[in-house]
Amino acid sequence: MERVFKDCPELRCRSSWISSWIPSWCPTSPFHLKEAEEQILRPLEPLLSRGQVPISDGNYIWTLAITDAKNSDISSVESPQVPLVLVHGFGGGVGLWIKNLGALAENRPVYAVDLLGFGRSSRPPVPEQAEEAERWFVRSLEEWRERVDLKDMILLGHNLGAYISTAYALTHPHRVKQLILVEPWGFPERPGSEEHQSRIPLWIKVLGSAMNPFNPLALLRLAGPLGPLLLQFLRQDFKQKYSSVFEDNTALDYIYHLNVQTPSGETAFKNMTVPYGWAQFPMMQRVEQVDPSIHISVISGSRSCIDGQSGTRIQEIRHNTDLIVIRGAGHYVFADQSEDFNQAVLKICSNTTEGAERTEEQRESRGEERVSE
Repeated sequence: MERVFKDCPELRCRSSWISSWIPSWCPTSPFHLKEAEEQILRPLEPLLSRGQVPISDGNYIWTLAITDAKNSDISSVESPQVPLVLVHGFGGGVGLWIKNLGALAENRPVYAVDLLGFGRSSRPPVPEQAEEAERWFVRSLEEWRERVDLKDMILLGHNLGAYISTAYALTHPHRVKQLILVEPWGFPERPGSEEHQSRIPLWIKVLGSAMNPFNPLALLRLAGPLGPLLLQFLRQDFKQKYSSVFEDNTALDYIYHLNVQTPSGETAFKNMTVPYGWAQFPMMQRVEQVDPSIHISVISGSRSCIDGQSGTRIQEIRHNTDLIVIRGAGHYVFADQSEDFNQAVLKICSNTTEGAERTEEQRESRGEERVSE
């Protein structure tokens, strides 16, 4: 794997004097993000390979690779198992999988990527149109796959990552053996009824209208030196989610430095939405077009405050779909109940036809497989 990693310069996108001023106002830098990531990944340090995978236009995708404890050097392993690729959600990064990476690499290579525009990946200018922004993400993921030389993969995406993973499966179905959608974003259509709109509290409408010209996390950057304190006040729950690994604010520090860099991916996400956070091109309108041989598993948390009907609706549209609800978990299922989540994913992966070579007969027969609860 190391042969793919390159030493690429940290890229920063400057679109105006405002975008230039805000990062200097915040107590952060790409170096701070690097240190925060190293801290959150420290428990798995001996098992990790990581680096920048170059793609087109001088950009790169920051990548982690991990095998089990018996084979810490992934570059030396010719594994017959289909690799598992983890794609984070909005505002996330590779470090948030710290409670999952080791367990999920039990039987197969596992990769985690920072989406283009997020984390330690390049942060280039982004397309303004929603369809172009979606293709921008998908194209970068396919270029990454080509550079890493994966013939096929199991794609697991959380939140925005689930949306991008599904869009990828629509475009490159022969590269996806299984699709695991964790608390997916962007599937349902925006309710258009006046009755629904009337149920939205006035303060949300006012705040939404005021913030509409800005990126979703602009307030965190505008807070400048107070940003870390603001994040600790608003998302103290993240400290609890990772308390079994860290007693301090390691997770919060990482999340802060992830989201106060140049907001490239964040801008792409905003360009793909309509108020209040709905996708301009809902995936529910297209999920039926996903190759029927690709088994879909939807994992949700029983305590999630995010849309909980998408899984049921996907299953109604595509019969080759399983729903898994993790008890006691919220939107960040993989952190809230990591052991149950890891076991669920391992079970899903065990149903994948193993081997790097895929025949047409295997693709057809796999369409009949189901994951049992």
